[in-house]
Amino acid sequence: MPSNNFLISLSRRLNDYIQTLVSIMGIIMTMVVASQVFSRYVLNHSLFWSEELARIILVWLTFFGATVAYYYGLHPGVDSVFKRLPENLRRILELISYLAGIVLFTVMVVWGSKFAWFVKLQITPALNLPKWIVMIVVPVCGIIFLIHALAGVCKACNRPRTRP
Repeated sequence: MPSNNFLISLSRRLNDYIQTLVSIMGIIMTMVVASQVFSRYVLNHSLFWSEELARIILVWLTFFGATVAYYYGLHPGVDSVFKRLPENLRRILELISYLAGIVLFTVMVVWGSKFAWFVKLQITPALNLPKWIVMIVVPVCGIIFLIHALAGVCKACNRPRTRP
């Protein structure tokens, strides 16, 4: 099944890149906030753009970080109950969970794109960035979530079944 292996491989590679991106964003955000604190309390001069930039990075870091958590299955769940269920029921519930995610992630892509388009002419006050740059993270991460969910469906369907 080359298409299944392709999705699983794409999901893994994409997650590897996003983990690096999240790490870089965390370092940049830390440097921006530290610069602001230093400038405000040592130099007695506030960097007017730093809070806005840190907030934008935090939003992006949160969305991309959520895709990494989803890839590793770290989203909230009731594992103690789930692990006690028979394997066939677990597989069915896992597929239902992925399908529900696919619906949600499709909504993220569609409505996130519409909202990013809606705010395309607005600009941020301090950095003068178009707001679509801030909001485009929603549909972009929705696509990443979709790739991970589809890869999860492939993994669940390809997993060998154990005999009772």
